[in-house]
Amino acid sequence: MSESISAGNEQPGTDQRLAKGARSRASIARHAADVASVEGLTGVSIGRLATDLGLSKSGIATLFGSKEMLQLAAVKAANEVFMDEVIKPALSEPSGMPRLRALVERWFAQVAAPAFPGGCFRVATLAEFDSRPGPVRDAIAEGNRDFLAFLSNEIRLAQDQGHLTDRNADVVAFELDAVLGAAHSAHQMGNEWGVATARSIVDNLMS
Repeated sequence: MSESISAGNEQPGTDQRLAKGARSRASIARHAADVASVEGLTGVSIGRLATDLGLSKSGIATLFGSKEMLQLAAVKAANEVFMDEVIKPALSEPSGMPRLRALVERWFAQVAAPAFPGGCFRVATLAEFDSRPGPVRDAIAEGNRDFLAFLSNEIRLAQDQGHLTDRNADVVAFELDAVLGAAHSAHQMGNEWGVATARSIVDNLMS
């Protein structure tokens, strides 16, 4: 009986420690994504984050284990931010063209005021890791494939309503992704003409 009571008393403390560890991990991963947006994922290291956040290297190593695991956590954190900032708000709109337009508008909003200090995480890391085989590249590629598949599906729903009917949905998704990526790069370089041109191209694609 006493052993059961003791075990029951330990559980809340264990849950609290796990919750605290999860919060710490999430906070560190988000900072890693911030760093990666400016300096690339190769600029993310346990030592760098320990210095930035005033934490011990051993503490971060305990949570992530290695630089590669830290980079993977940064990719996951960035995907979650994109989901929260772009995809989830658009899902509140009716399916089809209203949702697709909302998605594009939220996307353009991230071009103008990106969630990360270095701009779009996806654009930066796709270019950085496109020729670097390994788990980090695989995670970036998977996230990109998932997003393009989601975008293609939304385009098909719009086509079911009579929009964009003469276009291949996968092609339109690829074009939108490419043009928004170019808009991001133009904005980061201070080329607002390029952003306006991207907007015009997207309007034509969705007309």
